[in-house]
Amino acid sequence: MKRDKDLEVPKPEKHFFLKRDVVENLDRIAALAKRHPVNVLVAGKQGCGKSTLVRQFAARNKRPFATFQIGILSEPGQLFGEHRLRKGETYYQQFLFPRAVQTPRCVIHLEEINRPEHPKALNMLFSVLSENRTVWLDELGLIKVADEVIFFATLNEGDEFIGTEMLDAALRDRFYVNVLEYLPPEVETTVLRLKADIGEAEALTIVNVANRLRSNAQEPMVVSTRHTLMIAELVNLGAPVKEAFINSLQMSHDVLESILLSLHVELGLREKDAGKGYEEY
Repeated sequence: MKRDKDLEVPKPEKHFFLKRDVVENLDRIAALAKRHPVNVLVAGKQGCGKSTLVRQFAARNKRPFATFQIGILSEPGQLFGEHRLRKGETYYQQFLFPRAVQTPRCVIHLEEINRPEHPKALNMLFSVLSENRTVWLDELGLIKVADEVIFFATLNEGDEFIGTEMLDAALRDRFYVNVLEYLPPEVETTVLRLKADIGEAEALTIVNVANRLRSNAQEPMVVSTRHTLMIAELVNLGAPVKEAFINSLQMSHDVLESILLSLHVELGLREKDAGKGYEEY
């Protein structure tokens, strides 16, 4: 098994901020994993840093890491492998998942766990997420999850996310839960300034416009931190803020113009304590 090659410890990402209580809870999760099996569910809106949190946890704790897309699953056992045809004969192709679960201290990311093509595709996860953490496959025999393996599942929930399902209650019951929110304006401004290397005024303008779009009572728009970073990178390359928004969000000039006029580029309206309680993770 080429575990060292396939399952590397990821490099930490710079300037990733989390609420202090989330950081403290993740430290507790790392400690709990030394006592008994631990599974963690990370929920939140798209682009708020769920996947980065999981990778950052692995990097911070120097753990091997593997990600698996649950959205492609259409039948039970598909994570482990599948039967294939070669030269007229069938054979079983083992995938990375069995090797990952048998790698001590591995962080396993189950991405978009509520978006499988068929709900029954998740059935075999019940066994590996249980206290016993073993599963039997005729093709592979008994698979036992290694010591200190932590499963992280991420999901978007809500009517706005097409193709998602409410997570089965019995499955959800196996997880500790962390809910991520979008960053407060002062922290998001700092992230844009540090990651995209733009000025304070430009970063704050982007955040102010994004928050007006998010809080629009008539037609709120999802503007993730991923989006604001994309916009900031265009600004770094010389794009005006207005054009960067239009090119990144495919919104109309008129809507954006009205927001900019209502803001009057309000660079001094940050709440003094908005960024308290957050730290770089």
